[in-house]
Amino acid sequence: MLDVDTFFTFYVAVLAIQLSPGPDMMLVIGRGVGQGRRTAFLNAIGITLLAGAIQISLLILGVASLLQASPLAFDILRWAGAAYLIWLGARLLFGAGRHGGGVRAAPRSGTAAAAAALREGTINNLINPKALVFLFAFLPQFVNPESSWPVAVQLLLLGVVTKLSNFVILGTIAFGAGTLGGWLSRRPMLIVWQERFAGVVMILLGLRLALSGDARSVR
Repeated sequence: MLDVDTFFTFYVAVLAIQLSPGPDMMLVIGRGVGQGRRTAFLNAIGITLLAGAIQISLLILGVASLLQASPLAFDILRWAGAAYLIWLGARLLFGAGRHGGGVRAAPRSGTAAAAAALREGTINNLINPKALVFLFAFLPQFVNPESSWPVAVQLLLLGVVTKLSNFVILGTIAFGAGTLGGWLSRRPMLIVWQERFAGVVMILLGLRLALSGDARSVR
């Protein structure tokens, strides 16, 4: 499976991406501010657990088969993942604050139905390019095809760790969205500097992974 150092590198990248403001986080904060904790929490469930079940299933079926069929596919995914991390980091670093620096709250029109909130969160994540590219291009490079653990099991564990981590983060934000949303809206520069810090972390991780030659050899 993964050694401690490689898993730590993987999880730092996961946190850097999940803690940076994006469509999923903005949806949860907006719904929390505009429609309450319950709707925001249901959004978070849709974003992480429901969308994750679909994405991880596709990840295992597609990537596992690809890696087993072609050793070259592993190197292609590794370089694609490293390039994606650097690109995403550069966007955060140089584009920080362009979303306006505020939290977009939903209109205060009452609590949405549970099914609608779950569906909204699920769809929001399924069409989020950041979530899709991370799972299908970056995550697989931490798989060790030579391990005694099947590739499908490794992908499942890494995918579950990613989604559970995001659930904890977004769930926490959902319950504190009323306070957090108002607090962030009065401190736009905090979001800007958080985005810049996350961008630097992602760029450094991407370079480290690319130059190491193999995500599993990163120390």
